[in-house]
Amino acid sequence: MIVSLERRANLTLTRRIGIQAGSVIAGALFGGLIVWLSGYDPVKAYGEIIGGSFGSGYALGQMLAASIPLATIALGTAVAFRVRVWNIGGEGQFYMGAFGATGIELVGGPAGWPSQVLIPAMVAAGFAAGAAWAALPGALRAYLGVNEIITTLMMNYIAILWVNYLVYGPWKDPQGHNFPFSPRFPDNATLRPLGLGQLHAGIVIPIVAAIVFLLLLSRTQWGYELRILGENPSAAAYAGISIRRNVMLAMLVSGGMAGIAGMVQVSGIVHVLSGQISTNYGYTAIIVAWLGQLHPMAILVVSMLFGALVNGGFAVSQAGIPQALGVLLQGVILLFALGAGDLFSRYRLVLGQAPGKKRAPLLPDDRSALSAQP
Repeated sequence: MIVSLERRANLTLTRRIGIQAGSVIAGALFGGLIVWLSGYDPVKAYGEIIGGSFGSGYALGQMLAASIPLATIALGTAVAFRVRVWNIGGEGQFYMGAFGATGIELVGGPAGWPSQVLIPAMVAAGFAAGAAWAALPGALRAYLGVNEIITTLMMNYIAILWVNYLVYGPWKDPQGHNFPFSPRFPDNATLRPLGLGQLHAGIVIPIVAAIVFLLLLSRTQWGYELRILGENPSAAAYAGISIRRNVMLAMLVSGGMAGIAGMVQVSGIVHVLSGQISTNYGYTAIIVAWLGQLHPMAILVVSMLFGALVNGGFAVSQAGIPQALGVLLQGVILLFALGAGDLFSRYRLVLGQAPGKKRAPLLPDDRSALSAQP
């Protein structure tokens, strides 16, 4: 008996989600086994993770707040990935969006602009700064064929160092006791809190963006071009679809969404600009987009799962279980989801006989004897 892999054809979104959910459950069971072998109670560990994310209004708010930047960046990342443009620069575009929004806040905040004007201006500035930061590697890929993985990754470090220069230098708060961050945002520059932990009005941004992207991808010519370009670039070029134009558009949208996420983080959560506003949101969002199969609604669900894992890790450490085990649980679940989930979304197991052990066909007398048996 041999086991082989056979590529799946036309797997529905529902079945893909089911396979991913099964992979997460398998990862949770395997992680629980490791916790048990380490001398701790896996039921208690997972109970703390669930309670830390869903056990109260505060926990639910913290989970949703953590999912906002992940979902926002992942939605933009999915647009780029659909046309096989591998934008790894979400982290840098996130920081540049925060920079752009803070620049508008430093002007409009002290000037007393009403929040109805200042907040949209900060969103626009965040999108523009993130899109501009993605435009350069997009143009290098579209017109010169330069590998965008390398350029977007290296530009992450430039963006973070640029923000650090500002908060250590010209934008440093003179009343901040020498800490490297900008002056605190005034009330007219902050997103309204919703009363559940750190949850704020920015929660509507990824929800609205997911709906808009879903409609654009399914009901517009641009969405059709993205699908064709992602599935078969040669056929897209033969059909007259501009590859360069779509690569640039995808990169601008991808970077712009990461920039909006940066704006939401500084305006909704931290209320200052600093070099520590991200916990690798840009990199984690790549996993979120991939686990969500690049589908806008699935990305929202996966981002909440990641928000639960982040908050649950803190809850596990507070319950007497080593924080390292909490991080290990997150890693095991992600490993199963990315490895087994992606593998079995593309392939299925096929069982068959080994080539040397194939049964010989039955002779007529053999068939007669078998049919005569009771």
